[in-house]
Amino acid sequence: MRKVIYGAAVSLDGFIAGPEESIDWLLMSDDVQAIMAESWKGVDAMLMGRKTYEFAARMGGGPGGLSKIRTYIFSRTMTDAPEGAQLVRDDAVGFVHDLKAQPGGDIILMGGGDLAASLIEGGVVDEIGLNLHPVLLGGGVP
Repeated sequence: MRKVIYGAAVSLDGFIAGPEESIDWLLMSDDVQAIMAESWKGVDAMLMGRKTYEFAARMGGGPGGLSKIRTYIFSRTMTDAPEGAQLVRDDAVGFVHDLKAQPGGDIILMGGGDLAASLIEGGVVDEIGLNLHPVLLGGGVP
């Protein structure tokens, strides 16, 4: 069975994004980049919620640049998926449970506190990897 891995950067006070969704507090180093590269080995599917997708798109990222990785965007409000992604409007836990049973590599769950919380509660997340940054944000996205 495939493994679902949730990875997120988090501040010391528990935020995955700062006020107004800022990410300027993230500390990128060679070590962090090496850890991230290692964590993506063997991944062939990515899960993200609508808010994470929209944030990534605003920052110039998104599913289009990851041609070998199938992207699933979970949303009840979107009507179309961007190129290179599949829109999932069904029950997220049930969908991920079924996806894990299909042949393939690891599945990475990106950002998104809401989607991550529902999938963790639903028991379909196998690993959680947090990149702890030594900053206090005082507010933002928990």
